[in-house]
Amino acid sequence: MNIDNVKLRRERGLLVLLGFICLARVGGALYLQFVEHEDPCPLCIIQRYFYLLIAVFAFLGARMRGWTGVRLLEFLALLSALCGLVTGARHVYVQSHPNFSCGFDALQPIVDGLPPAQWLPSVFKGAGLCETPYPPILGLSLPMGSLVGFVVAFVAILLGLVRNRGAR
Repeated sequence: MNIDNVKLRRERGLLVLLGFICLARVGGALYLQFVEHEDPCPLCIIQRYFYLLIAVFAFLGARMRGWTGVRLLEFLALLSALCGLVTGARHVYVQSHPNFSCGFDALQPIVDGLPPAQWLPSVFKGAGLCETPYPPILGLSLPMGSLVGFVVAFVAILLGLVRNRGAR
């Protein structure tokens, strides 16, 4: 087996791991929503979408047999992680400025109007306010924990793209 095939197998394995980590992040959010009764806000719902997009692109990338498909799907996962990072940073900003509203009325109809909100309203409809602080987990607010997750995903995907840029 040549070195390029070994690299491809390793990269595909890492994509599967990334996909499961992103699904676990969404699972944690669902636990907080349904067990701890912490209502998600529109920014929380948008972050769920980006974690799910990263997972979908990672799993699809792991199914690819060649580098071209893997790289394309890694790039799409990277864009999703970047968008999630921006959304998470916005959420951290909103919570660090309590007198500033996240535009609940402006975001709510957009988020609630997306097709998944019609299919699974209990999972994809926002019910909370973005500025509502919930108890921290491991010393981080929920938006800050999500932001850290997106930063880690972004860096991991970027390193994979850079590390394997010469592979065929």
